[in-house]
Amino acid sequence: MNRLIRKHNRIVRMWTQSGWQWILPSLIGVLIFFVLPFGVVVYYSSIDNVITKNFIGLRNILDVLQNEAFLLAAKNTLIFSLTAIPLSMVLALCLALLLERAIPCKSIIRSFFLTPLMVPAASVVVVWQALFHDKGYINSFLEQYGVTAIRWLNSGYGMLVIILIFVWKTMGYNLVLFMAGLAGIPADYMEIARQEGASRWWQFWHIKFRYLFPTLFFVLLYDIICSFKVFREIYLLTGDYPCEALYMLQHFMNNTFQSANYQKLSSAAMLMAVVLLVVVAVLFLLERKFGKDLEG
Repeated sequence: MNRLIRKHNRIVRMWTQSGWQWILPSLIGVLIFFVLPFGVVVYYSSIDNVITKNFIGLRNILDVLQNEAFLLAAKNTLIFSLTAIPLSMVLALCLALLLERAIPCKSIIRSFFLTPLMVPAASVVVVWQALFHDKGYINSFLEQYGVTAIRWLNSGYGMLVIILIFVWKTMGYNLVLFMAGLAGIPADYMEIARQEGASRWWQFWHIKFRYLFPTLFFVLLYDIICSFKVFREIYLLTGDYPCEALYMLQHFMNNTFQSANYQKLSSAAMLMAVVLLVVVAVLFLLERKFGKDLEG
């Protein structure tokens, strides 16, 4: 009996020292809510339907790659991401460099750009609808100068509206991250560069930009995640089936789910996962390369 008690105490002590008891609840949650659903998605993408469940390999994925709606959604999502994300990052970085100087009302400016993070999406949509509706404030203003009313949300201009919403919502958070990154740059390097007569442009590219790369990496990941959340604003502005210029991958997913075509939905999700995995892997490799360069 004493031997069993000692063995039990030894096992409990080993378990406690290893730390598994602390991460086990989170690990179970990840397995149930992330790993298991992803396995279900992989399974559905490789069968013909949920009744016969015949394995067909990559046929569903190949069919999705030939689907016109998916190709349109992928093209619009790519255009939006390649336009909105760099624009938000560049504007936030320029504003952070400006606020780095001794200018008045810095705290007020920071608070102003952080305000969109505290506003619910539904409230944001009400404001932007009032601005860009066919009979909204902007068209009313343009008509006073003889300009024909523009259908902002039902034409190619819709992409411009969504990009503006994205930049407006994300630039404040990007600004805070860039200001934190600038504050972490060694002051000695900047002082030496100034004493040596280096221009501001040289200081930015050779010192600030290199030390900001980890921050740039994080901001880019954050903006990529936010770019897939813009569906909320588009959906509230235009509904399930917007104009072609605003038809995103999230619309394709949502409409496919409503039609109960789980094979097509799972295949599209697999393609998105693979693309995002490749993008994140490339970003990690670049961050590691530049990080080692800075450490050296």
